Amino acid sequence: MIEVKNLYKSFEGKEVLKNINAVFENGKTNLIIGQSGSGKTVLVKNLVGLLEPTQGEVLYDGRNFVKMTKKEKVLMRREMGMIFQSAALFDSLSVLENVMFPLDMFSDMNLRDRTKRAMECLERVNLLGAENKFPAEISGGMQKRVAIARAIVLNPKYLFCDEPNSGLDPKTSLVIDELLSGITHDFGITTIINTHDMNSVMGIGENIIFIYNGTKEWQGTSADVMSSTNKKLNELVFASDLFKKVKEVEEHISHQ
Repeated sequence: MIEVKNLYKSFEGKEVLKNINAVFENGKTNLIIGQSGSGKTVLVKNLVGLLEPTQGEVLYDGRNFVKMTKKEKVLMRREMGMIFQSAALFDSLSVLENVMFPLDMFSDMNLRDRTKRAMECLERVNLLGAENKFPAEISGGMQKRVAIARAIVLNPKYLFCDEPNSGLDPKTSLVIDELLSGITHDFGITTIINTHDMNSVMGIGENIIFIYNGTKEWQGTSADVMSSTNKKLNELVFASDLFKKVKEVEEHISHQ
C-alpha cells in the first residue's frame, strides 16, 4: 500500500499540489485522473522520487520515502516498475534484450536464468515469437506490451504507468488495460495508472483519484463514478456523448 499524507508541491512559490491525502491499495488498479495541468503527473513524480514534496509524506507500506537516504531510495526503486507514456524502448536492442535490461543491471542471475525470466514475462504479455525483433519492427501496441514485460521482470511490488494507452487505438487500449489489470491481480501489485482514457476509468478503475487544480477533488470506484454528483468529475468523465448516455441509462434504471 502507498499512502500520501498532507502532500504539497510548489514551484517558485506557486502551489501545484495542495494537501493531497490518498491511499493506493495493494492488488488493485489505482487510477489518477484529471484535466491536463491539474497536477496528476506532478503527483506521480513525487510518488516515485523524481520530485521531492515541498511538504508531506509518501509512505510505502509504512516506510517514508521522502525521509530515506539516497542509498535507501535506490534500493526502494528496485521494488518499482515503470511504464512511460512512450514505451521508451532501446531502439538498438531486441525485444528480448529490452526486457532483460533491468535484470542485466540489477540481478545476480546468470544469463540462462535472466533469459528464462525475460521470456516468461514476454509470454505473460503474449509476445512469444517477437523476442528477436527490434522496436522499429513492431507496432505501437506491441511496444507497450514489451514495456509492460520489462516493467514486471524484477517482480515489482509497485507498478507505475504514465498514460499507457497514449497513441493507441481503442481495441489495443483495451488489450493493454486487460493486461495491466490481470498482472495487478495475479501478482498482488500496487498499480498506479495516470490516465486520460475514460474507457480505462470505467473498465479497470478499482480505486480512482480525481485531481482538480492541484487538490484531491474526489476518490472512489468506477461504480461510484456512475452515481457521482460531483459536477467537476462528471464534466471530465461524461464529456463524450457515449458516457453521457450510459449515465442516463444508469440513472433511469435506478429510478425505476
